[in-house]
Amino acid sequence: NGAKRVYERMRSSGREAVMIVPIIDDHLILIQEYAVALETYELGFPKGLIDPGETPFEAANRELKEEVGFGANQLETLGKLTMAPSYFSSQMNIVVAEGLYPEQLEGDEPEPMRVDKVDLRELSSLATHPQFSEGRALAALYLVRDLLTQRGLFA
Repeated sequence: NGAKRVYERMRSSGREAVMIVPIIDDHLILIQEYAVALETYELGFPKGLIDPGETPFEAANRELKEEVGFGANQLETLGKLTMAPSYFSSQMNIVVAEGLYPEQLEGDEPEPMRVDKVDLRELSSLATHPQFSEGRALAALYLVRDLLTQRGLFA
C-alpha cells in the first residue's frame, strides 16, 4: 500500500533449535532449569540448538542425553514453532521421544538439571502450573496431548 515502516528484529544465528517431549512408562519427563531473564527456576522440556551438520533427530537425542540422561529409540516430529516471528526468525522443532534407555552425555549447562516426571493422565495440570509458563513448552504439551489422543490414550 506504499506505507513505509522501520522494523527492529533480533538477528538469527541461522541455526534452528529442538525441544524434546520425552515419554517413559506413561509419564512425561520435565526438567527444571534456571530462567535467567525471570530470575527463577522453570519447568519445561529439554531443548537446545541444532549443531551444524546435525539433523533435528540427532540434536534431540544429544540434548536428551545431556539434559535428562536418556537416549531415545523412537523420535517423531510434532511440528515446528516460532516465537514472536515479527522480531525473531528462529524456529524450534518439537520432537516426541519414546523408547528411552539410560545414556548420559556431558552437556554445557552450568548446573545439574532436576528431572521430574508427570503422569500422562495429568497433562492438563501442567497448563496451569505456575512454573510451566514458557509458550513453546505449552504448545508442545498440546501437540503431544493431541498425538496421544489420536493413539487412543485419552478419551
